[in-house]
Formats: sequence, structure tokens, C-alpha cells
Amino acid sequence: MAWQRKDLLGLADLSVDETETLLKSAQAFKHVFERSVKKFPTLRGKTIVNLFYEPSTRTRSSFEIAGKWLSADVINVSASTSSVAKGESLKDTAKTLEAMGVDAIVLRHSAPGTPHYLANSCNAAIINAGDGAHEHPTQALLDLLTLKEKWDSFQDKEVLIIGDIRHSRVAKSNIYGLTRLGANITVCGPATLMPPGLDKLGVRVKERLDDELLQAADLVYVLRIQRERQEQGLFPSLREYSRLYGLNAARMEQTKPDVIVMHPGPANLGVEITTQVAYSRASSIQEQVTNGVAVRMAVLYHLVGGERQDVDLN
Repeated sequence: MAWQRKDLLGLADLSVDETETLLKSAQAFKHVFERSVKKFPTLRGKTIVNLFYEPSTRTRSSFEIAGKWLSADVINVSASTSSVAKGESLKDTAKTLEAMGVDAIVLRHSAPGTPHYLANSCNAAIINAGDGAHEHPTQALLDLLTLKEKWDSFQDKEVLIIGDIRHSRVAKSNIYGLTRLGANITVCGPATLMPPGLDKLGVRVKERLDDELLQAADLVYVLRIQRERQEQGLFPSLREYSRLYGLNAARMEQTKPDVIVMHPGPANLGVEITTQVAYSRASSIQEQVTNGVAVRMAVLYHLVGGERQDVDLN
């Protein structure tokens, strides 16, 4: 299908066809990694700004690589070193960038809904790189791509998401994407780290990480404990959390032989996942990083390059 949207704000309102279009394009872009010269003129003359109000390594770097491989001019703007530090509003910053001829703004912000706000006030394409605890659509898309390369179908696959659901934009985007493609999702973690209304999203909620959950899972998705977002007292200690919910070698013995382990990074090794499991044969964490570049190339291609049916890498 031809891409029609100006922006990518979340997976909540993305159709199956739109999701499949982005994943198909991302699969095509993965061939770029096999080339000695990883450069295409697709977005030559286009300008992309990474506007990050929160720290990021993986997301910002992969958007920068993706833009440069598509021959776009990519500019990184950090809130701490820009006029934002002088009190300039988000809208004024975006309008200033747009006046300079920017074609797309990749935005990360701590406040939920900021990409939607900008999308309604800017002509430039707005790409949500994470807005508070709301959504992180490109992370979910790269996760879907990683799974698509391993599964023939998402239908009736059992997905177990462990950890801090309350503060996780990654969990929410994955819930939208995976359920829409037919997977069954169970979330597990302390009650204090569960947001209200999860039942309305079609997921099961469990407080106890028992053997039955691990044995049923086709995918175990481990979330990072987001200490920077949390209020005090949501769980007793990191040691206690690790004992009750950490994915370790003993718990892995309860899983299927072909289980997939994923983590959005950066991991608190030894807390929510051990080093041994993170680098085990079951882990797809490094594949997620690679697929992040391919997915972000696909997103930039469709939003900044205009309507296209398929990716042509010839």
C-alpha cells in the first residue's frame, strides 16, 4: 500500500497494513548491511533533525545512521545545549527548525503527547522517538521485525512481558502492535508497576512470575527498571526485584527450547536480566539493535521520501 500519513506518532492507531508496509520496507533495507557502501540517494536534499529532550544512545544514533545512509542531512539537537535551556518553548523550537527548511523532526520528550501536539502545529513530518510513558513506536516496530524473521506468523504466539509496565512506553507500543497481529500477551510484575486499564488492551495481568508463565511463552520480553522515572517505594529493593522477577539461568530452564528473549536496552544487567541470559543463544538483543537501523530507514523513507509502494535498492 502507498503510505499516506505525514507523521508516525504511535502504534495505537497504526493499521495492520501500515505496520506490514513498514516491516516489508525494513526487511528490504536490511540488505544495505551487506554492502560495502551503505549509501543511497533516496533522501538527498532532505533535512532531518533529531530533537531529544531526554538522553538516548540507541534511538538517536540509529536515526542518525538511518538518515545518513539515505543521504539526508541529519542534525542532532540536544535540549541542554540549545535555546530550550534559555526557556524557548517546544513549539517555538519546532517552528524555528521548520522555518530553516527542515523536512522531519524526530522527537523524544518526557511529556506524553508532545509528538501529537507538534504534528498538529508543524508541516514537517513528526516521528515519535518516545514520549514519556506513552509510546515508542519505532522500538516496537524493530521488535516486530526481529520476531517476523523468526516466526511464520504472530497468530496465537504467547508473549510474556516482565517488569515495569507502568513506566514503559516500549511495553505499550508492543502491546498495540503484537495484539493487532494476533499474539496473546501476558504482563507480569509488581502490582505497583502496573498501570490501570491493562485489561482493556486485551492482555492478561499476573503478579507472580511462576513456572507456568515461563513454560508457555514463545517470547520473554524483559523491560528495564526505569529508576529515573519512578517514585520511591514502588518495590522494596533492586535485589528483591531481581529475586522475584529477574530472568536468570534457573528461570530459563523452565522455558521452551526455542524461546526468544528480548530487551529494549540499555539493560540493568544483574537486575532484570543476567549477563548470561542477555548473551545466550536465546537472546535476540543484538538483532534488535541491527533491526533498529533498518526500521528507522523504512520510517524515514516513507515519511520524508513521499508515497511509494516498495523499496527499490537497485
